Amino acid sequence: MLAGLSGQALAQGHKELRVAAAADLQPVMPVLATAYEHATGVKLVVSFGSSATLTTQILNGAPIDLFLGADFVFPEKIVAAKLTDATAPTPYAKGSLVLWARKDSAVQPITIDSLTDKRATSIAIADEMHAPYGRAAVASLTWMKIYDKVKPHLVVAENVAQAGQFAESGNAQMGLISLTLASTPHFQEIGTYVLVPTTTYPPIRQCAVILKAGRKAEADAFLKWLLTPGVQANLPKYGLAPIQ
Repeated sequence: MLAGLSGQALAQGHKELRVAAAADLQPVMPVLATAYEHATGVKLVVSFGSSATLTTQILNGAPIDLFLGADFVFPEKIVAAKLTDATAPTPYAKGSLVLWARKDSAVQPITIDSLTDKRATSIAIADEMHAPYGRAAVASLTWMKIYDKVKPHLVVAENVAQAGQFAESGNAQMGLISLTLASTPHFQEIGTYVLVPTTTYPPIRQCAVILKAGRKAEADAFLKWLLTPGVQANLPKYGLAPIQ
């Protein structure tokens, strides 16, 4: 249970909040949703996908109340389309990129140097055009001046969750994925990871927008709850850093 919930229970019946959440939040949102419903009685109905895919759906009129993106860029597109009353997205967490591999992978023990190990033939990565974690991965490989060397070995996934599935299933020897995925009990049980140096890629500032055609009051209440000190302090347990 997340801290900071006492005294927040509200008599709000069985209201629902429709949330579109970036794929890196798949391990996190069930915990947040359960805690929030317990605190307020509001049920979160969450759909996941790459930030690009969710943004396209929202721009095309998908009935969403709140979008939790994996960066600033895609939520900003929704602001620019005048689908929100806000003039800018609201940051809610910071993400981290890791290199993860199964314990039985040929590239173990895993280090950043594993990326250029002669045994490395397949590296899962999210699509840089669709997923912020994919963009961060390409930026990191480029900064380290190894992108051209590893590019032939990249296995491109639609989103970071799928990149994790490729590595988890053994269809890729390792994956550049989010810390949220690598921090789950399942991924920790079957694999190991190293943090990709944050100096090698731009900060992953995950941002939210409230859709003005949706349930604004409920969306605003959840976003304010997500930003409370008690909830923010617990985010590192799930692979995210507080925004402050």
